Amino acid sequence: MPVDFSEHEIETIRAATPGVTQRIHMNNAGAALMPQVVVGAMIDHIQHEASIGGYEAHAVSFSRTEAVYDSVARLIGAARDEISLAENATLAWQRVFYSLRFLPGDRILTTTAEFAANYVAYLQTARKTGARVEIIPDDASGALDPIALEKMIDEKVKLIAVTWVPSNGGLVNPAAGVGRIARAHNIPYLLDACQAAGQIPIDVAELGCDMLTATGRKFLRAPRGTGFLYVRREFLQAIEPAFIDLFGAPWVGDDRYELRPDARRFETWEANYTARLGLGAAIDFALSVGLRRIEQRCRKLSGDLRSELAKVPGIVIRDLGVNLASIVSFTHDTLDAKEIMAKLTAQGINVSVSPPATTPVDSSARRLPSVVRVSPHYYNTPEEIADTVAAIRGIVTTTTKSPGLSSGASACST
Repeated sequence: MPVDFSEHEIETIRAATPGVTQRIHMNNAGAALMPQVVVGAMIDHIQHEASIGGYEAHAVSFSRTEAVYDSVARLIGAARDEISLAENATLAWQRVFYSLRFLPGDRILTTTAEFAANYVAYLQTARKTGARVEIIPDDASGALDPIALEKMIDEKVKLIAVTWVPSNGGLVNPAAGVGRIARAHNIPYLLDACQAAGQIPIDVAELGCDMLTATGRKFLRAPRGTGFLYVRREFLQAIEPAFIDLFGAPWVGDDRYELRPDARRFETWEANYTARLGLGAAIDFALSVGLRRIEQRCRKLSGDLRSELAKVPGIVIRDLGVNLASIVSFTHDTLDAKEIMAKLTAQGINVSVSPPATTPVDSSARRLPSVVRVSPHYYNTPEEIADTVAAIRGIVTTTTKSPGLSSGASACST
């Protein structure tokens, strides 16, 4: 398979993506445009449910829904018995995190860029158990520093939990470097891969993680309401889900249940099979395109976008790190992020705004206001990058600046 995409291949991919005719979609870190094969898989199943009944439709499509586990396993280099499907990545993450046990004085190590939904769970657990939450220092580029992490390790560290790519920018934390330290010290390692899955190749053996969670709606181009959990087979046998039902833990006697031997012990009996089929179709589509190729094109498009935006007067690029992901975050000296987003929306360009609350530790440390988040994907084109930059340039040059407001003060306000 060629590394670069030909113009014909991009045209074919875009022809299979109906949404590209409606808008310039640069909000793939929020929810990417689904290809038609994903939409078709879901419509076919929901129509089947309407025609013959939900249980009956599931029976007919059983082999296809089971194949979704194989698709996820191929995506991340795991075995199917290490995969659990969930209604979203947050639920997948919560199911495994709240299955871990902590005692007073135990230490949970996490990163500056940790997603707020994860961080509040650490705080709740610390309040209930007496465990401590500690931040791993960053290196000079703003990424998690493995050397600093190594120095923090002692017998009280019971979990290392890291967001690989944060919600508010293009930083890529050294997930595999963290994994090597976790494995060397036999410390459980939980990796949030929500923004990585679909734009960065994933190999759980290389990453060295015990647990990994991801969503379908972002760069995987699956429907909303989909996600998955990976639990390493050997680690799986050491934990029990915090809550169970008859699917994950069948009742086998008057006073006894047995956990399923696979990761589906974290699932419940009822599921949205329509959405699951969409997730499977999206993953298969991404695998057919090639994750290494997707990563390369995403880096090129986002790199060009970042470079051109930096030339726009008043724009401040807020991304940290060296090898950046396809999330470009910026602020303007005088214009609010929501105002920029609204004006882009009016021009048919989709972006999003990441408020400080989504990454509270990082935003507090850097005194970040809300940032505009522009996240191209491989199906975007250089022309769309140019059009987006031109639109932003037009917005910032035609909008009247507030008199007396200094650019430095505005850029640092919260």
